[in-house]
Amino acid sequence: MGDDLAVLDEEEAAFWRSLIRITTVLPRALDDQFLPETGLTVSDYGVLVALSEAPDHLLRISALAATTALSLSRISRVVDDLTRRGLVEKRKCAEDGRASNAVLTAAGLAKLETAYPGHLGRVRASVFDHLSSEDIRTAGPVLARLAAAMDTAPPTDDC
Repeated sequence: MGDDLAVLDEEEAAFWRSLIRITTVLPRALDDQFLPETGLTVSDYGVLVALSEAPDHLLRISALAATTALSLSRISRVVDDLTRRGLVEKRKCAEDGRASNAVLTAAGLAKLETAYPGHLGRVRASVFDHLSSEDIRTAGPVLARLAAAMDTAPPTDDC
């Protein structure tokens, strides 16, 4: 360790341990409930949500990766799986034949609408049922700052 690094104080260490626990346990807990109920992982659901919110339900694969915070190799596997299941289509980008777009299908939108109530219930039970309105008002901006500090700029060269 470098001498110029400040050791975490007790409060910082406790915060860090809690953050690591949440980022490790929460996705697993959501998948454990969500996958058997819907056949979707949290990553699958995130892709369907991102596509449902995109203009024409279409995003370039690289933009979809940035939007969902998945690596290019991971987003490719997720999109390929969703394509095999008829929930997403892959189309070549008209402006750049090397790139591909992901497009939400009608079946994908229907799957998303069916999965939403269970997902919402699990999110409420896992997170929001344990917080007050004041906790959310206070923690929201803090979490947003942390998320923004980790974000990379999404690609701007859309098809």
